[in-house]
Amino acid sequence: MNEKTKPLFRDDPYARDAEAQVIALTPEGGIVLDASVFYPTGGGQPGDSGQIRWSGGDMQIATAVKGEEPGTVVLVPAEPSALPPVGTRVEQQLDWNRRHRHMRVHTGLHLLSVVIPLPVSGGSIGADKGRLDFDMPEAPQDRDAIEDALNALIDRDLEVTEDWITDEQLAANPSLVKTMSVMPPMGQGRVRLVRIGAGADQVDLQPCGGTHVARTSEIGRLRLGKIEKKGKQNRRVYVHLDD
Repeated sequence: MNEKTKPLFRDDPYARDAEAQVIALTPEGGIVLDASVFYPTGGGQPGDSGQIRWSGGDMQIATAVKGEEPGTVVLVPAEPSALPPVGTRVEQQLDWNRRHRHMRVHTGLHLLSVVIPLPVSGGSIGADKGRLDFDMPEAPQDRDAIEDALNALIDRDLEVTEDWITDEQLAANPSLVKTMSVMPPMGQGRVRLVRIGAGADQVDLQPCGGTHVARTSEIGRLRLGKIEKKGKQNRRVYVHLDD
């Protein structure tokens, strides 16, 4: 199979539904479409859930993952069931509330990396909370100051946009990469950057393939959670959505 999945989730992270065509079925019972609003698991962000419908059938989708074929997205059914044959036109619909909460948390974690300007060694995104692991030998002394600074950035209503650079440009600017444990996907010729703020108001610019809200105010208030020691040099910092 040489066909790829058009990443509708990247073209428009606010797209909740779309038509597409089945271009392949995997041996494990997954479905590959020619276009996907479902974000596939990656970069600490979970794959989207939702449902697909077609003439004569429907199916709940538990998650989405990257396919073995480069550039493909595989939808994973919630339960074993008869699959729509290759060539079938389907209507896909996201569990939008869950996805939007992932977008809010993910963008909030970018801001956390601004407030705590230390190397990041890992991270994870959920629908209610997220966390980053920092190269931080000592725990921060003033938790309230971190939370206040985080919410002050959110309240600035900064625009969140994307840009693209070549692999060579990223290699020449290694300071853009904050995450030590996961290198941005390279080898395709270009890398996506997510920018928060513009011009003199820019506060963050880093490689990222995930989905984000359009403006920081959309995140809503964040609450600082536990700060856990995860080894001699690491601290795990949690943030929670307040609603």
